[in-house]
This record gives sequence, structure tokens and C-alpha cells, in this order.
Amino acid sequence: MLKNYFKIAWKVLLRRKFFTFISLFGISFTLMVLMVATAMISHLFGPEAPESKTDRMLYVNRLKMIGDGYTMNTNPGYYVLDKYVLPLKTPQDVTVYTREYGYNAYVNNRKIELDVRFTDSNYWNVLDFNFIEGNPFTKGDVESIGRVAVINEATRQDYFGDKKALGEFIEIDRSKYKVVGVVDNVPATRMNTHADVWMPYTNLKEDYRQPMFGGSFEAIILAASPSDLPAIKQEFQAAFRNAPIVGPDASNYKEVFIHADTLVESYVRAIMRADGEVNLVLFFGWVSLGMLLFMLLPTVNLININISRIIERASEIGVRKAFGASSSTLVGQFLVENVILTFIGGFLGLLLAQGVLSLINSSGIIPHSSLAINLTIFAYSLVICLVFGIVSGVYPAYKMSRLHVVAALKGGER
Repeated sequence: MLKNYFKIAWKVLLRRKFFTFISLFGISFTLMVLMVATAMISHLFGPEAPESKTDRMLYVNRLKMIGDGYTMNTNPGYYVLDKYVLPLKTPQDVTVYTREYGYNAYVNNRKIELDVRFTDSNYWNVLDFNFIEGNPFTKGDVESIGRVAVINEATRQDYFGDKKALGEFIEIDRSKYKVVGVVDNVPATRMNTHADVWMPYTNLKEDYRQPMFGGSFEAIILAASPSDLPAIKQEFQAAFRNAPIVGPDASNYKEVFIHADTLVESYVRAIMRADGEVNLVLFFGWVSLGMLLFMLLPTVNLININISRIIERASEIGVRKAFGASSSTLVGQFLVENVILTFIGGFLGLLLAQGVLSLINSSGIIPHSSLAINLTIFAYSLVICLVFGIVSGVYPAYKMSRLHVVAALKGGER
């Protein structure tokens, strides 16, 4: 019987091509958007090298100072991290770093624009970079203000071509740095680790050691295990509880808000502009509601189209009921038809999503991106297809099965 359902479903889809196109477009477009969005979220928050230990990481990257008529949102300064974060006892390790733009290198009369990240030596212990050549710079390089650099593969290709870069010098803004390592490209979506060049932070041009709360530095705190994160947060807040505000305009500010957040919390805090603890349940509740409403649109569209199909097939229903077809048999048939339709739409949505992600990767809109649909995303898409098929088919199928034989033969009017 299931085989007959499939045959009937296929003939029905071919009978009204316009309705079928509208249905498939609604399903495939919706699933395409969901799969692309899910792939990007996974790329942004998921545990990917070099941030493969995000379940054990806390990020310190926002500082807010409030005074009488004054509010400043900025990154913490090196002074703050050096005095209150680096001495923490609970973490396994801590790294501080900053990122600067506008650096240039020149080769063969061609300018190469570079994002440069200045870090300490712990940066390479906390994070998992894949070294193609060489090794990271050391604590000794940092303390001696060593003119050394780690570059990514794209910079090596742009500057050195097919030659090996290890031990060679790269000239950046009229200063030469010895290349001690080459790493895989890091996508621009990884805001805490993406760069073209990494150098010891002691090479910074400005005086980063001046006592100021605000600045341009950030920190990543690595816990020995995920269960240590609450204790680290507690120690972190205790360190800042009575910290005096310092800086040229310190007298203008009365309160300081600074947090050690997980990667997700750090993004949610920026979106919600929260000063206290971030309510992830509330945030993702609203996100889930938005996704539900977005998915509801094609579902309502499918219900309307299915009702139209029922009306035009009323005489067929009447004949089948006259020959003894039960309501459950008819409901099952129409549900199978709708599930087949939604799975076809889901397959098309999968192809569209893969095409969009490939286009994003090749376009360079997100430098070094490698967006892809993984098995988890594909499994979710199949579940969504099934939900679409059942939800959009239950009401029309039930309505159809309740038609009286005489009413059905007259065109569906009661």
C-alpha cells in the first residue's frame, strides 16, 4: 500500500505544477536559510581550531565604566589584566593579547594589508594553532622585545610565494621581523584568534603599560575542566570587587563592569548590552520563538495549498469512500503525499544551502571561511522536513477524511 501512496503522490505533484512549485519553493527556501544560519552559528561558536577548547574558556573582552553623565564602553587595558587577571589562581592558564589594523607589507610593488595580533607566549599554550612551519615565539622573545613573527599561510603565499618562509624576514611598516612559524589560516569569524601576523605584544608602538582601566587588550582564561568555570568566575569578580579606578579621567567614573564570559555569553552580552549576568535562557528563548515564527510561514502556506488540493480532489475522495476507504486510510495517504513533498523540498533546500555556503567561501566575504553543512545540521534539516510534512498535512488530511460521501462527490460542499 505504501508503494501505491508514493505513486499517487508523484502523480498528484505533477498534476498541478504551479502549486507544487510554490510549495517546494517555500520549503526549500526556509530550510536553506535555516541551514546556512546554523552553519554560520556553528562556525562562530563551535569548537574549531584554534579555539577547540571553548568549553573550558572564558573571555575577558569588554569593560564598561559609568559615572555621572559619563559612560565608556571599551576593552580592558593591559594594566587591568596584568594586575587582576594574570595573577588568578584557579585557572590552568591565562593569555593576554590585542589586535591592530592598518599594517602593511610590500612585495613586488604590491601592498599587502595585514591584521596584526600582539600576544604573550601563553597564547600558543591556551589555543591550538596548527603549525605548518616552525614554532611559536617564546617567553624569551616577548621579554626581549624580539622582532619575530608568526604568519598565516595566506601571508606566506602573498609575501614569499612558493618559497619557505621559516627563518626569512618579513618587512611590515618599515620594520623587519623574522618568521619563526607559519600557521593555518584562521577564519575572520573567530574574532579572538583571527589575524594575518602574530607578534610579541612588547613590539607595540604605544605605551601599553600606563595605568589605565580602559584600553585595547583582551584575555582568554583556560580552565583545567569545564566544572572549574564557576569558581574562576567567582575569583575573577572578587579580584575586581574593590579595585580602584585609575586613569587620566578616573574621577569621572563611579562603577566598573567587567566579566569573564564563555564565548556565547560574550556575544550575547554585546547584543543585549548587559551589565550583570547574561540570561542565556531568555535570549535563546526569543531566538527560538523567532525561528518558530519564521518556520510557521511556509507551514501555513502548505496548509492553504493542501486545502486547495483537497477541494479539487473531493470527487476522488468521494469515490474512494464509497468503495470503503476508511478515514484513517485517507489521512495516511495524504500525510505520505505531504511528507514526500516536504522531503523533496528539504533535499532542494540542502542543495541550495550548499551552493550558498560555497559561494560565501569562494567570494572572500568572510576571509578564510570554510562554512560547511555538517552531519548534525543535515540531521536537523531532515527532522524539520518531517515536522513540516506532518504539521502542514494533519489539518487538511483530517478535514478531507471527514467529508461525507455525497458531499465529496458534489465537490466538497457540506
